[in-house]
Amino acid sequence: MEEKDVFITGGTGYVGRRLAEALVSRGHRVRVLARATSVSRVPQGCDVIVGNALEASSFAAALKPGDTLVHLVGTPHPSPSKAAEFERVDRASIEAAVLAAMQARIGHFIYVSVAHPAPMMHAYITVRMAGERLIAAAGLTATILRPWYVLGPGHRWPVMLMPIYGLLGLFPSTRGGAQRLGLVTIGQMVNALVGAVENPPTTGTVRVLNAPDIRAS
Repeated sequence: MEEKDVFITGGTGYVGRRLAEALVSRGHRVRVLARATSVSRVPQGCDVIVGNALEASSFAAALKPGDTLVHLVGTPHPSPSKAAEFERVDRASIEAAVLAAMQARIGHFIYVSVAHPAPMMHAYITVRMAGERLIAAAGLTATILRPWYVLGPGHRWPVMLMPIYGLLGLFPSTRGGAQRLGLVTIGQMVNALVGAVENPPTTGTVRVLNAPDIRAS
């Protein structure tokens, strides 16, 4: 297995910490972008890059040609009431990450978007789709993951919806939506991200992994 140089934004968060730990355990060289106040949360074995994910100028110089950049910055526990935060944090951070990635000529950009279309969370979906368009317009080699909800510690309330998902999956008219908006576990999400890092798509292409792809990782 080829060792990768991986730069993670959002590497101190719910998915990011677990991903960083998994990558280090597999021998990859990992750098995590963190604010000065969050340095203590960076997993052992990672190099710390102090900067602001909303400002490309604060971390672009830490990227190198050929790097894999995993962008995980986002508003915690997204809900319809956080539309302003999606613009301030999610949109600003993906704009900064794409700009820095272009300047550094990185090798592979990995972005966690969201499943769509969906009957709710329209403001969140709008911002994440804008992020996907930015990546495509920049001509980056990329992997985009589209989970709907990632189950894990502190993120378990949708478990009660599992019987509904099962029911919707029985009918052809609703099966596609049930699969696209299906739940994935934190373990499946980390496995899918590790797989994306270790197996990049063809240069110049954008690969999309939907919820069924993530669960199969």
